[in-house]
Amino acid sequence: MNDLPELVMCPIWLRQFALTRTAYVKLPSTVPDYVAHTKSPHKTGEFTRVDRLRVYARIFLLWLAVLWGAPAYAQNCNPATSQGTAPAGWQTYCWLDFSSYNDATARTASGQNFSFTLTDGSTLTLNVKASGTPGLSAITAPSWSGAAVGNTAFLGISGKPIFYQNAGGTNTITFSSIAIAPPAGTSAATAYSFVAADAESTNNGESLSFNTNGGSWTLLDQVNPISGSAYPTTSGIGTSTFTETGVAGTVGGYIVGSSSPTTVTTTLVGGGLQGVMFAVRFASIRLNKQISGARVNAADQFKFDIKATSSGAVLATGSSSGTGLGPFTAAAASLASGISLTLSESMAAGSVSTLSQYSARLTCTNGTSGSTTPLPSNVATTSYVFGALQFGDAVQCTFTNTPFPHLMLQKALGTGGRLFNTDQFTMNILNGSTSVASTTTTGTGTTVTNGATALTQVTAGTSYSLAEAASGTTALSQYTATMACTNANGSSATSLPAVVPGPITPALGDVITCTITNTKKTANAILTMVKSSSVVSDPVNGLVNPKMIPGAMVNYAITVANTGTLTVNSNTVFIDDPLPANMTYNNGFTVTFANGSPVSGLTFSAATNVRFSNLATTPTSFAACTYTPSAGLDANVKHVCIRPSGTMAGATSSGQPSFTVTFQTQIK
Repeated sequence: MNDLPELVMCPIWLRQFALTRTAYVKLPSTVPDYVAHTKSPHKTGEFTRVDRLRVYARIFLLWLAVLWGAPAYAQNCNPATSQGTAPAGWQTYCWLDFSSYNDATARTASGQNFSFTLTDGSTLTLNVKASGTPGLSAITAPSWSGAAVGNTAFLGISGKPIFYQNAGGTNTITFSSIAIAPPAGTSAATAYSFVAADAESTNNGESLSFNTNGGSWTLLDQVNPISGSAYPTTSGIGTSTFTETGVAGTVGGYIVGSSSPTTVTTTLVGGGLQGVMFAVRFASIRLNKQISGARVNAADQFKFDIKATSSGAVLATGSSSGTGLGPFTAAAASLASGISLTLSESMAAGSVSTLSQYSARLTCTNGTSGSTTPLPSNVATTSYVFGALQFGDAVQCTFTNTPFPHLMLQKALGTGGRLFNTDQFTMNILNGSTSVASTTTTGTGTTVTNGATALTQVTAGTSYSLAEAASGTTALSQYTATMACTNANGSSATSLPAVVPGPITPALGDVITCTITNTKKTANAILTMVKSSSVVSDPVNGLVNPKMIPGAMVNYAITVANTGTLTVNSNTVFIDDPLPANMTYNNGFTVTFANGSPVSGLTFSAATNVRFSNLATTPTSFAACTYTPSAGLDANVKHVCIRPSGTMAGATSSGQPSFTVTFQTQIK
């Protein structure tokens, strides 16, 4: 017992156990801390008190395991989260998690049974038996900072996939009764690969060997060392026994696979420490998201799932995030059975838009050449039954979401705000004469409320007009209007309007917001005129539903309004209305004058405020109208001249002062 100088410090029951179980407690000159070590300390060094306490704790756990044994342990398998320098099919490896490994149980005659729930719902079962130097443990990857696997390739494997020696020597690990049971209602994998890997550094005096009763070992990967280019020597590729023999230096490692074995035996010879890890490999699929152009709303996010078609169970899920366009962290699933898969997407919680506001396309590629698995290419769908993968498939799929074109039109006011507090504006997105979105502002002064239409989905390649109209007593003529537009799709080639009204033909992916800014003009007087006609009678129908036919009597009404805030100079409102060539003036009808609301402030007398001209040229003033028409119909009248008397009032918040004059003609 000279190699246990501090054993007397242990509890009496532990010392007694140690003394009666010398095969388990005989300590080497060096006991490593395998969780965090460098290559040098785990080869040589002093046995510290901390090391001894760790060993005693392990002894106690072993003793408990011997007394009580262990049932079959349920575990999972875990793919790497990052490729590193691993081969293209790295996602197809699902590394077995031996976190519940119990070395004492594994050294019994019955060994330790394991049941692994694989990512597709399949179950891998096997039995583990260990022999040789005591003290194998399950640890995380990488086993240490100098190991190749976990540092240069197959990064981010969770759980404890590595069988690791606690001391130098020889260990044998036998996996037997290896079998995969598929989920209910699906077929088993017709072939799978059982993968074995060097999980440490095989140096001088060390070796690893793997024996299989399945297909001959094939080389899956030669894993780069963390530096340099040294590798152990190998033999046995293409046979049932593969061997690595160690060399000096910082070395890489090897990963090999055997098809569908039921028994695999591994022998570890460690001059210092050795480690191995195992995976089951069938096929993998990764699903990602790409957003083209922009989101309809900045808050929109997408969820994407890989599901079992029959049960709807989610095998892997992912989500977009932030404001970027992707790709994002993929949903990844390793498969070990012939289960049919469905790829689907939906809007994530917190999104503003619906999935129907996006064009969705699915495209898949396969990293395994020669596979006959059907792959969708630019298929319009949000849920796609992919079917079952074949052995070795490494499929990558992407949902690409492009917004259907969306338009929004909004109002802003320039310096000084409104001309009158009652001024309001109606914003319209028009397709021809049809309004597809509209809003009418509220508010006073510089405040604009209800000033934006809804962000409206429109049709790609269709022409629209962005326009505004006056609401109530508002006069657009008293404002200067400008248009400014932005497109969330920075890569779009769509031409954006800069005038009001503005034409636009949006494309797929466009999310366009346009703003019409109205700036009130300086104080002025602006007259607007609207002319209308109405049929009074015709020779056939008389006064009942008359038509515009020869001989019909037609009344013309001309309405003049002052939209400006200033009054019009006295006696300066002059109307010259040239008659069409097919119209004859009716001098038997007295020209009438009617004030609008608000009233114009003008006075009118048909005898003094109406004149005529028989000249083809336009009269330059009221005084230039000198023709006196004959009674009744007079075909010589070419111009009707009207000039009310007085000063026309300016516009107020009540509206624009106006008047209407009416005269009559006959169709020739």
